[in-house]
Amino acid sequence: MPLSAARAADALLPHFEGLVEHWDASGAPGQGAGPAGLVLICDHASNVLPLDWPVLGGDLGLSAEAQVSHAAWDIGALGLARGLAARLAPVTGGTVLVSAPLSRLAYDLNRAPDHPAAMPAMSEVHEVPGNRDLTAADRLARTEAICLPFHATLATEIARLVARGRRPALIAVHSFTPVYFGMKRAVEFGVIHDDDQTLTHAVIEAAKGCGLDTRLNEPYSAAGDVTHTIRLHAVPLRLPNTMLEIRNDLIADAPAQAAMADRLAPVLATALTATGAV
Repeated sequence: MPLSAARAADALLPHFEGLVEHWDASGAPGQGAGPAGLVLICDHASNVLPLDWPVLGGDLGLSAEAQVSHAAWDIGALGLARGLAARLAPVTGGTVLVSAPLSRLAYDLNRAPDHPAAMPAMSEVHEVPGNRDLTAADRLARTEAICLPFHATLATEIARLVARGRRPALIAVHSFTPVYFGMKRAVEFGVIHDDDQTLTHAVIEAAKGCGLDTRLNEPYSAAGDVTHTIRLHAVPLRLPNTMLEIRNDLIADAPAQAAMADRLAPVLATALTATGAV
């Protein structure tokens, strides 16, 4: 396709930007006078499908069961991230949360465009018919409409803070299923690092005694390409970063998410302070 034609086609696509929320230094919703010291990322926040856009997969042919399953989103992660944002804002001088507007089955924002899991035809035991036999044009359309706008939003929020003199810590918030391919997982709280291990190890140390089965690089690790978002945004700017994984049966509803935020916020605050990240 000629470049001019490609640009014309892109102009017809929607752009699903990241959803941005702010908490000021008091912990109240809203943007404060000073730059925030923490950016929380929830790139698997939603199970919404691009129903009005067949070019982006539409309903993906998903079963009702698959759409509400962990395959479609990180259950409880957004509510937990919001709870952490409010509780950590007084420690960090404010927080920013950037979350995904669509299901990861339309495009997994924590994967590079050439990664097989970016638009998977199968997610654990769940089939994704709308992702079978995608053409290069199909993959490009989703990259242009979903991947690039989200990461542009996140990059913009970070750049604004850096320009104002802050070097914010980046923490990605995820959840995982307690049973995967029929195997039960005992781990309750996983902390995962990319190249920079400093904040991750500080969280592991601070989590001792928090009452959760806490493990380093479980149930996933960077070796499985699960740190794409923090690698893309934190590593080039040498910003403090880590990735959190909470078992989703522990954060399945709003009260549980609030209780987990109460439990984890002091852990994260201790780690952020001990490493000089805030």
